[in-house]
Amino acid sequence: MTMKLVVSGRERSALAEREVEVVERKGLGHPDTICDALAEELSVALSRFYIDKFDFILHHNVDKVLLWGGASRPRFGGGEIIAPMELFLAGRATRSAAGIEVPVEDVTVETVRNWFRDNFHALDPQAHIKVHCLVRPGSAELVELYQRQRRTGMWLANDTSCGVGYAPASALEKTVMAVERHINATSTKARYPALGQDVKVMAIRVADHLDLTIACALIGRYLQDLDDYLEAKRVLQQLAREAAAAFWDGEIAVAVNTADEPDRGSLYLTVTGTSAEAGDDGQAGRGNRANGLITPYRPMTLEAVAGKNPVTHVGKLYNLAARSIAEALVESLDPVTEARCVLVSRIGQPVNQPQIVDVDLCLAGGPRAAALRPDVERVVDAELQRLATLWRDVMAGTVPLY
Repeated sequence: MTMKLVVSGRERSALAEREVEVVERKGLGHPDTICDALAEELSVALSRFYIDKFDFILHHNVDKVLLWGGASRPRFGGGEIIAPMELFLAGRATRSAAGIEVPVEDVTVETVRNWFRDNFHALDPQAHIKVHCLVRPGSAELVELYQRQRRTGMWLANDTSCGVGYAPASALEKTVMAVERHINATSTKARYPALGQDVKVMAIRVADHLDLTIACALIGRYLQDLDDYLEAKRVLQQLAREAAAAFWDGEIAVAVNTADEPDRGSLYLTVTGTSAEAGDDGQAGRGNRANGLITPYRPMTLEAVAGKNPVTHVGKLYNLAARSIAEALVESLDPVTEARCVLVSRIGQPVNQPQIVDVDLCLAGGPRAAALRPDVERVVDAELQRLATLWRDVMAGTVPLY
């Protein structure tokens, strides 16, 4: 490797020493997560079009998405949408090449509607969503930098950025992910259609006590009255406990839709299953980090990972690679019980040659960090070489991004 590698070590995990840990996840139907999902779906759709027509993923970055919440009038047994949600998808993309026009607007609208159709059971993409495509061609300089790969055979970073990752996930992090996924599972919606996709989980650990706060948009058409609503909240509590019990041995407290005031008719009731229908706005990059969680006691960056192109944008690649490096170090080196990794790029340089790789290890006895340096270098080098083909996993949807 030609970049600088720094390896340091310590005996105990900083997280394990803390009495308090906080983890959050904004679920599938949260306005911010919707924006991340649509940004990534559009990048994948464009990439597929480029490969199909040009046998090459052309320059694009469509990581700027804004959701302007609509207006609704929910009620038990039904409800109506007064004003649709509006989605503004912006960024840069190659719109023509080799005499072929790229139908960016059509691809954008189709991608948005298909995603909502596939993921929401009480939302009509035609009636409830208005799509604005604001994608323009890329700057000449970045397009030229991107195309340089064809001449050199080497992917070049199109930004100076950093990525971070860590491993393994804590019990609390696993719990939060499991709770949201259980509530939003297709099988759960089939059994309990009143549960909307807009699910947010906030978890606080104090010693071995777990406090879960769940916010879930409930769908009026599947609830006849307040008793049905309160029963749905009881179901949510039970679902959360079931999922949490697989990872948590201590005490578990679960609170659901805590802003409700039933006596005043103030309830988290929706028409479509997302708060975005009635004024809660969203934006790409404001929610979950690349590992699907918000973890204030862990290293994080502010990068909007979703929507960046999967071949040269280090804002995406380095966050994914840093996580892979940390996971590989924990899995392959016995003394390593925890690993953190920071990667920093430099625009115009090969993506597999970052300026610096900073690896911080938690070691359970045995050798010191310096003695592990050759093994760490081997792992780091192997993961960086995988960047050349990582785009295949991204397009296949096998790499978590939000």
